[in-house]
Amino acid sequence: MPTALRPRRELAGLGEAELVELARQGNETAIRLLIERNNQRLFRAARSVLRNDGEAEDVVQQTYVKAFTALASFRGEASFSTWLTRIALNEAVSRLRRRKASSELEALDQAVSADAGLVSLFPLSLAPLPAEMEAARSEMRQLLEAAIDDLPEGFRTVFVLRDVEGLSTEETAEHLKLKPETVKTRLHRARRMLRLVLEQQLRGSFAELYPFDGARCANMADRVMAALRGV
Repeated sequence: MPTALRPRRELAGLGEAELVELARQGNETAIRLLIERNNQRLFRAARSVLRNDGEAEDVVQQTYVKAFTALASFRGEASFSTWLTRIALNEAVSRLRRRKASSELEALDQAVSADAGLVSLFPLSLAPLPAEMEAARSEMRQLLEAAIDDLPEGFRTVFVLRDVEGLSTEETAEHLKLKPETVKTRLHRARRMLRLVLEQQLRGSFAELYPFDGARCANMADRVMAALRGV
């Protein structure tokens, strides 16, 4: 059970290993800080498997409960965040298997070259934006999330860990118990599939870009006519 709280400012600057040691002693502040530092990664990892916000959130909660009630089994061979991510992925896959009789991954296609990742397009900044920019950013986020959700499971999880969470190839391979070469292949394939899907969805919007109609069109006609009269 958690012990009495210590002032947050005393622990906020501590590293992961120090917080874990305090968490072993039941320090509630340390536990809260570890949760805050890992929430986003665990949620993204779980959601990449389940494609459902509510279920992913449940998995994150279960992950923390399992981890903090079994800290004695954490030997520190990998980082605490890596250990948590493994638990979350195992929980998510187990839930998916219960929901879906067969969770076999699709056979991997031949690795293909692809453009750079789409992480630069993700709306990660927390800076306030004008309403119209915020709306456009939200629309783009929803478009990207839908496209990622449609990726096959193995590709989707690799993409989220690599291009959204920013983990290295080696870290992703360690989390998923894959060979680094397999991670690279799946990432390239995921990027390619996303690129094709987004191109198809956006192509229909190109005709609406740079509109030159209404008053702008009428004004241009007036300007041309005025210029012609002066000839």
